[in-house]
Amino acid sequence: MARTRFVQGLDELRARLLRMGGLAEQAVDRACQAYLDRDLSRCQMVLEGEAQINLAEREIDELAFDLLAMQQPMAVDLRFILAVTKINSDLERVGDQAVNIAERVMDMVELPAVPLPVDIARMSAAVSAMVRRALESFIEGKAELAQAVLEMDNVVDRMRDEAFITLVKTMNERPDVTRQALDSLLVARNLERVADHATNIAEDVIFWVRGADVRHNVQPETPAQQEVTEGH
Repeated sequence: MARTRFVQGLDELRARLLRMGGLAEQAVDRACQAYLDRDLSRCQMVLEGEAQINLAEREIDELAFDLLAMQQPMAVDLRFILAVTKINSDLERVGDQAVNIAERVMDMVELPAVPLPVDIARMSAAVSAMVRRALESFIEGKAELAQAVLEMDNVVDRMRDEAFITLVKTMNERPDVTRQALDSLLVARNLERVADHATNIAEDVIFWVRGADVRHNVQPETPAQQEVTEGH
């Protein structure tokens, strides 16, 4: 009976994290679209949604801690719960980055619209794809999908670097658009941070599925080792 309740708790934990992921992904998409359209209404949606994301984070952590206290989980279940708590934290921070972008947009709309040499639409599409694929890797429990997210991070980093170089040059050459350029630069920085959190999520999925901490080049357990640690 206790094991059945524990498994049901794991299912509920998974479902809640997926809802949390949907909220975080939606916040980023809304913030990016607000930037592209100079849309204050979407900014307001992002700001209002922050409380919901924060509440979801607290509820997920509480459920995870309750499950850990319920019984001593097998290795794979323990890794899953630990991965969920870490992913939960990264998703909350994704929501924070979306709020930061919305706040930059709210500043920008008070200024004249000027063309800037930065492709935020392309960068936001790449970042959104990273978040989406990281969540898909969690849903499907596939380390291969998570590994693909890690490889995408370098692309976003290059975009951030290009944005920094071109926007700083613009500020030097056109001081009258410094504030707009700085806002765009901060948006690019926030998007790069979202990509970092997506990378963290992908690393946590690999840890859960393979028992490998790829951040420190720890090798995954062999099938024989997994049989021992999981009690099979």
